[in-house]
Amino acid sequence: ILSAKECGVKPIRSSEIDAYPMAVSEHHFPDVEQLGDITKINGAKITPVDLVCAGSPCQNLSQAGNRKGLQGSESCLFYEAVRVVREMRERTNGQYPRFFVWENVPGAFSSNKGMDFRAVLEEIAETEIPMPGCGRWSNAGLVQCDKCEIAWRVLDAQYWGVPQRRRRIFLVADFAETGRSAGKILFEPEGVPGNPEDYIVTGK
Repeated sequence: ILSAKECGVKPIRSSEIDAYPMAVSEHHFPDVEQLGDITKINGAKITPVDLVCAGSPCQNLSQAGNRKGLQGSESCLFYEAVRVVREMRERTNGQYPRFFVWENVPGAFSSNKGMDFRAVLEEIAETEIPMPGCGRWSNAGLVQCDKCEIAWRVLDAQYWGVPQRRRRIFLVADFAETGRSAGKILFEPEGVPGNPEDYIVTGK
């Protein structure tokens, strides 16, 4: 929520069931409506928004996790986020939301031999997406399809002012009929403050 607000996005709602993060959000963003369990949210019944962000649980996708993938009890919540987006778009005749943003660990690329990330793309695009010829997903890519443009890129927090190495996949889907900009959002930044080399620390 904080990142969105700093970029000029007005946060409206949040879906969370864990007491601690809910308390933190309520303290810093008292005007944000807490919707609770995402499995109980009907996207057709809530006020439409321009952007839906989902950082679905990574326990089943992480290299350090159990590697159950999108079928795991936590990471499968990705499908619930896409369902909410789809319900809202169906209700608004495809007008809202325009953007869907998904964030997760790089382990999603290799989970179930790459098939889980393929499933992510196919679920969002609602079409078949082929596996790369090399058999593995790159750290950045773009897919054009009838329903949307999807771009993804791995970003590391150490280059964005955070004193730690924290690599994450950021995926943007733009559902606009024309003038899609998912690729521009991730691959054509206006600029990054500071010198990235200043944040590089050699270690074991």
